[in-house]
This record gives sequence, structure tokens and C-alpha cells, in this order.
Amino acid sequence: MALAPRSRLGRYEVIAFIGAGGMGEVYRAHDADLRRDVAIKVLLAEFASDAERLKRFEREAMATAALNHPNILAVYDVGTYEHVTYVVSELLDGSTLRDLVARGRLSSRQALKYAMQIADGLAAAHAKGIVHRDLKPANLFVTSDDRIKILDFGLARILGDSPLDDGSRGTTTAALTGPGMVLGSSGYMAPEQVRGLHADHRADIFTLGTVLYEMLSGHRAFHRDTIAGTLAAIVESDPPSWTGDGSTQSQRLMRIARRCLEKSPDDRLQSARDLALTLADESSDATVTPAGPTNRAPRRVSVPWATAIAVAGVAAFSVPQFPTTARASLWSPLEARSGSCTYEA
Repeated sequence: MALAPRSRLGRYEVIAFIGAGGMGEVYRAHDADLRRDVAIKVLLAEFASDAERLKRFEREAMATAALNHPNILAVYDVGTYEHVTYVVSELLDGSTLRDLVARGRLSSRQALKYAMQIADGLAAAHAKGIVHRDLKPANLFVTSDDRIKILDFGLARILGDSPLDDGSRGTTTAALTGPGMVLGSSGYMAPEQVRGLHADHRADIFTLGTVLYEMLSGHRAFHRDTIAGTLAAIVESDPPSWTGDGSTQSQRLMRIARRCLEKSPDDRLQSARDLALTLADESSDATVTPAGPTNRAPRRVSVPWATAIAVAGVAAFSVPQFPTTARASLWSPLEARSGSCTYEA
């Protein structure tokens, strides 16, 4: 049942409904103790007794709360009030990157700025042993002050050597996100995710490559008419050629994107930190115009593509939609999750 305005969850007073998806509803609320507006994500009542859904909801809160970084959504609180399970986060003002790209491709300078922030946020998550595994424009929020916030760690994998893995959660985490399960959003999964294989931090590098490609070109890297076709393209095909907007910088950024999109994890950039440094070098180069010849050699990032692998059949299902709002917040939009796979229309 939807929460009515002025209803309360402990010290939080509900102000307005923001959006809903497969697992929860998000509300704008007021924190009476700290006198600030926040976002509250509430687990739907029908999932409260579902152990797997509850574990995923709790893992999302745990993973996000463990990360203190300007490019990752801040989580303030988690709890249960009168059988309602909820997570409290900062309230964001702006729109998703998906909304921005839908209006047309971004300039190479803007794409570089956002890619650097995403890479920085991922590097912080990976340093904590957390792999996002569902990065996409819909899970990247652009605030009104032009800062990227990474949302929705609902499919995150907490690696065994993470300080967050205390041993008691290891079996559950592996069962929810282990090999053999297809997890992610169809147009943004890494090839190893499509095949249900082990996906480590390099899967996030692949998906960041799809996001960078889309920001630069205005088109999805592997979009086809069907979900099965899209997944096959991820494993078998290269993204369509794009010559850039005429600038040298856009061409260099596209080469970086394609390096991230190598089919084999071993052929990609091996860490988000390396990617962030590569992008920072590009940003530094873009701000300096040499007065004459320079001895600095251009950075080369192209390497051969890995051999393609055939894809078996994939089942699809529908995703509920909800209106876009100018003031959005926690994990927005919330994608429907059924079984072990998330698909986007």
C-alpha cells in the first residue's frame, strides 16, 4: 500500500511520492530530528516475506552505506517501522543521465567529465570489494550542480575479501549473485554476465564503456530489436563505427570506450583507477594547447578484439514504468527485478 502524505516512518514524515519499480517505492520525506528533506525507499509489502528480495534490499543498503564518495549516493539510515522496511538516502535534485542522453549526444568535454566522475566512484566501490554489475544511464544521476551520483547497488556483488563480507553473509551473497545467473540490464551487461559466468570488477569497466560510447554517439552500443538480439550482440559484435563530432578529443575518447568494451576481461583496462587516470590524462591534454612540437607521444589504447562466443536463448519479461520527475532520488528509476535478471525496455 502506498504511503500517504504526512504519514510517518519513525522520525520521518512522508511528503510526496517520487516513483516505483519492481521492488520498492521511493518517497520524499522530512527528517524531523535533523531538519532536512531526504529520500526514503520502501520495500514493497509483498516482498517483505520473500527472503531473496529482502536480502537483495538489505545488500543494496549495506553496500551503498559503506561507500563514502561524492559520486556515490549517500545512505543515511536503514530500518523497519511497523513491518515496513526502508532505506533513507540523500535527496537529489536533477535528472538521470538516461534523460540527458535521450535529448541527444553529449559534447566530448561533458562526456569526459561525467566518465571521470563515474570511474572515480567505481574505483572507490571496487576498493571496498563491491562490484556494481548494473551500471547504466538510468542508474547514473546528474545533479543540478552537474555532479554524477551512482545509484542502485541492488545487484552488487560483495567480494569474498571485502571487509563487508563477515563470513556470515558469504553463502547468501554467492547464492544471490553467483555464476550461472544472468544479472544486469540487457543493453549494458558485460559478455561474462550474459553467459552467466563469474563477473568481477572488470564487468563494471565494460559497462562504463557502453555508457561512454552512448554519451559520445547518442546511441546504445549494442541495441537490437529484441532482448535476445541485444545480448547476442554484446557477445558477438563490435559497437557500430562512430567517427566522432570532428574533434580529436572525441576520437580519443571513443578509442578509450572501445578499450573498455573488449570482449575478454583480460583485454580491458584492468581497474577503474587506471581508467580514471587515463581519462584524467585526456582531460589534462584537452586543457593545454601546445605552442609547438612536443616530445610527448600520444597514448595508444587500441588492442585486438577477443573471439566472439555464441549466445543461447534468453527469456524476456516486461518492466513497469513510472513518470520521470525533476526532483528524483534513491536508485532512480527502480527497475523491475524478477528471478535473476533485469531488463530494460
